[in-house]
Amino acid sequence: MAKHLGAKPRIGLLGTGPWAGRTHAPALAGHPGVEFSGVWGRRAEAAEELAAASGTRAYDDVDALFAASDAVAFALPPDVQAPLAVRAARAGRHVLLDKPVATTVAGAREVAEAVEEAGVASVVFCTLRFAEETARWIEERRAAGGWFLGEAHWLGSLYGAGSASVYADSPWRREKGGLWDVGPHVLSVYLPVLGDVTAITAVAGPADTHHLVLRHGSGASSTATLTLSAPAEAAEVTLSLHGAEGRAELPRWGGAVDAFGSAVDALLTAARTGEPHACDARFGLRLTEILTEAERLAAQSAADRA
Repeated sequence: MAKHLGAKPRIGLLGTGPWAGRTHAPALAGHPGVEFSGVWGRRAEAAEELAAASGTRAYDDVDALFAASDAVAFALPPDVQAPLAVRAARAGRHVLLDKPVATTVAGAREVAEAVEEAGVASVVFCTLRFAEETARWIEERRAAGGWFLGEAHWLGSLYGAGSASVYADSPWRREKGGLWDVGPHVLSVYLPVLGDVTAITAVAGPADTHHLVLRHGSGASSTATLTLSAPAEAAEVTLSLHGAEGRAELPRWGGAVDAFGSAVDALLTAARTGEPHACDARFGLRLTEILTEAERLAAQSAADRA
């Protein structure tokens, strides 16, 4: 059974990497409506360091952190996150998940089912759904309707020549590439505006690049080119919609800390009202289903060309 939320809910953090240190921990420590109840990590020394910098305490036992919390946020690799999210939900804790929820459909489905069976709230932190500028734009485009085409380029240079990004050391990003790291961002915009994906074509490009062509439930189609390996000079993030209102381009957005704070608010609202958020664990499962099929089709295309 989900824990009742008091006036100032306790939220713990699982994860101690750069994303946790730069986004999750500052947002939780600075949020006036929550108590940052503690940090757990796979490396005890990293948890101690992040907890000390954030004014909270470190836990070496994840179940002890669950016991001290009403909800938990995750900043872990997806396939480490998924089983721990199941465990948290079964302990009655609301869950604020990172994207992708898991890189297997079975793993993501287990999370969604555990959340539903336990009656806890869930939110998946797809940044564009919670950053003020892009969240407003998505809702306005959804309300307007009449779109027949979407085009997206998410050309990251994480693995480009000369990159010094701290995120380049992430083993799961290195293995899964842009399809799984930035693909959820693009889909998190397309699905609420154009409708669910009903058909997929996918081919692999250079390095980790993937090209997707999608058909949506509204009848619209969309494309997406996704990579973390673009040369720095070619890096860009663009997404545009074309339809009855002409062309609409996704605006630039502010920092991830504020967006994560909005995701915390969304989780608390869902927990208190019992109304699922649109970007919940079930939505996270759908993202994993789409990305899994795109990955399969791209690999099959590459094998056919070999």
